[in-house]
Amino acid sequence: MSPLLRPLVISCLFASAVSNAAPFTLSSPTIKANGFLPEAQVANNYGCTGQNLSPALEWTNAPKSVKSYAITVYDPDAPTGSGWWHWIVYNLPSQTTHLDVGAGTENSTSFPAATIQGRTDGGNHSFGGACPPKGDKPHRYIFTIHALSTEKIDLPPEASAALVGFMIHNNQIAKASFIAKYGRK
Repeated sequence: MSPLLRPLVISCLFASAVSNAAPFTLSSPTIKANGFLPEAQVANNYGCTGQNLSPALEWTNAPKSVKSYAITVYDPDAPTGSGWWHWIVYNLPSQTTHLDVGAGTENSTSFPAATIQGRTDGGNHSFGGACPPKGDKPHRYIFTIHALSTEKIDLPPEASAALVGFMIHNNQIAKASFIAKYGRK
């Protein structure tokens, strides 16, 4: 083989191997992707009467270089002009691959010690269930796992969702998401 072609062949083989790798995925045994949220993930305030439980989440095929994870739940349809952050979890250790139902309660002991539940737009440090205004079209709830290149995002629990989001995106090496919907008549 020509010495000039060798780097091209090697890069093509590498690209083929990378493209055949299984994708980083996020799923939930309690929420059907592209379906509607069950009552367990609906708020129990603001006029809604759900259970306000964080869902079970599972992720697979994370990049080998991941050092920690963050989880976000975001409603881009909230009538605020900037959406609504329902859940922000960061500093999940790299060996974590799932969360159980209800892990996102206030002062949860379900997370490893270094994990932080950030302040949501509801002002809480816990999962905030769906509760769009009556009569709105169903809102979209984007559940995302972020694989990060850092072991720790050095922010206090009171940091704004925007600041935590900035740090997540600044350290993100991969992400996986699914969307679920919820509306009230």
